[in-house]
Amino acid sequence: MKKTILLFALILVSCYKQERTCKDFKTGKFTSETTVEGKKFTSSFERNDSIQIENYNNVIDTFSIRWINECEYILENVRPKNRNEKKAVHVKILNTKDLKYNFEYSFVGDAKKQFGSVTKQQ
Repeated sequence: MKKTILLFALILVSCYKQERTCKDFKTGKFTSETTVEGKKFTSSFERNDSIQIENYNNVIDTFSIRWINECEYILENVRPKNRNEKKAVHVKILNTKDLKYNFEYSFVGDAKKQFGSVTKQQ
């Protein structure tokens, strides 16, 4: 009986394990979608292992990217125009599937999390 329960628990856990192959998303061209206060925002960006260049509403920003571990990184605006743009952003990849990942992000030190998704272009 105990073996049956243990086997069932292992099967259940393996079914709910979320895939995280974050290394596949360290470089390339991407499209990002986030929703803030009910409003959807879309941007495109290209990244290598240390720089991310983002295009949002025809405004191009460059960010340095520092990987904390395989699935978390810090973005900092290279040329901030105001105090708010000087704040670093912490991004955590929550799960990956095929060419897409879901993430949470917040300003470093801020408890309020926002969520979004990214699709890698082929």
